[in-house]
Amino acid sequence: MATLSKKIDFAIIISVKNANPNGDPLDGNRPRTDYDGLGEITDVCLKRKIRDRLLENGKSIFVQSDDNKTDEHPNLRKRAEAALGNLKNVPDIRNKACATWFDVRAFGQVFPFKGSEKKGKKNQDTSVAEDGSSGVGVSIAIRGPVTIQPAFTLESIRSHIISEQIIKSTSLEGDGINRQSDQMGMKHRIGKEVIYVTYGSMNPQLAERTGFSDEDAAVIKAILPKLFENDASSARPEGSMAARKVIWWEHKPGKVAQYSSAKVHKTLTVNTDGSYSLKNLDGLEPKEIDGF
Repeated sequence: MATLSKKIDFAIIISVKNANPNGDPLDGNRPRTDYDGLGEITDVCLKRKIRDRLLENGKSIFVQSDDNKTDEHPNLRKRAEAALGNLKNVPDIRNKACATWFDVRAFGQVFPFKGSEKKGKKNQDTSVAEDGSSGVGVSIAIRGPVTIQPAFTLESIRSHIISEQIIKSTSLEGDGINRQSDQMGMKHRIGKEVIYVTYGSMNPQLAERTGFSDEDAAVIKAILPKLFENDASSARPEGSMAARKVIWWEHKPGKVAQYSSAKVHKTLTVNTDGSYSLKNLDGLEPKEIDGF
């Protein structure tokens, strides 16, 4: 299958109300903010949701969450060993991993392997042997063509965060009176509707190394407007988060993009109410895809 034929840039405009889109474990699980008070959803969080939507669409995913696991493997190591354990050659491992798992050929992955020891060498480094086999402690890094930035709000959310004390469990006596401190907790949400924006890109040169194709790009394009469907939880009630709009730029075919991603992304101006405007770049027409 031919790999990605053109550079692709994209942006997602996300609305959040009465939800905690990405709690910060270092701040009591309050919604993440940067030093300026802007709300943040990490790129790791966004890729988790993309992986979950891909799983729902029947794609094979390496980094599966416990809640959405589709195989019997308890962790990433067991999943990797089951598919790649009999391979010794580094290129074979890389090619098999990319062919097996959609998220590996899209986002990349690091696979730590422990190779066979060589006679006469007590202290081995992490280099790859001349025969292409992996040495002791070798990590095989696969660099993926799809990148996505953290999403940030357009205004400070500090004054919009509502923190409420909640009861996590009933009292031991069952009378609701003698409660222990560990039975109480805090729950945080953003009370006002706020807008987050994230940007991403797909690189055809890196796609050649992983086998990421135009068909793979089309799959991601189709799921981005549905990024928060089937993602409800106590912290994110159904309907409290949505991908309002996806902006999709496809450059002309070729390894070299018409414009840099930085220049393309700057053509999008988003307002705090979710409205936006787009500037035109010669020969590059954006597609505007409704999320809801």
